[in-house]
Amino acid sequence: MSISAIKWLAAAALTLALAAPSSFTPAFAAGSDEPSPPPPSSKSAPKDTKKSKKKHSSADDPAFLQGYRNAYTTIYDGHDYAAAIDQLKALGHDDRADVANLIGYSYRKLGNYQLSQVWYERALKADPNHVRTWQYYGLWQIEQGNREQAQYHLTRIGALCGTDCAEYKSLAAALEKAPGTGLVY
Repeated sequence: MSISAIKWLAAAALTLALAAPSSFTPAFAAGSDEPSPPPPSSKSAPKDTKKSKKKHSSADDPAFLQGYRNAYTTIYDGHDYAAAIDQLKALGHDDRADVANLIGYSYRKLGNYQLSQVWYERALKADPNHVRTWQYYGLWQIEQGNREQAQYHLTRIGALCGTDCAEYKSLAAALEKAPGTGLVY
């Protein structure tokens, strides 16, 4: 067998493995009631001065964490997306990927796809490797009929966390559904 034939067979096998349906994984939006730490800043930290006060990172701030958990519960248990948007914005950290992503998700659930897109892009600007945003934005793409873009998001998720992570499985399962099935993600 020639080397090019072996390479072709290997590529075909990989394509088939990636295209094989996952074992009945439902396409639910996944998230966490714990925000991930913000990505490391590329900006240098400001020098301490006598006037500056030490601030806790929002990841360590109990008030932020409790507010985030409350908003998460409002979204996933209460399905009150408008109230959750207000709660998340009130945290004062809507430049954090987790917060911006949940705001985008809430707007999507309210049917405001334009604002949802703005917030998903804001989350990815804050953290280009935020896997849940790639997942949620991929589901947004499916709802908009942009299956090719959703596939790109799936590939991005695969590169970030592999094909066994929940976010990959969720978006892959959603892509397996026939277009226009009316499924809500």
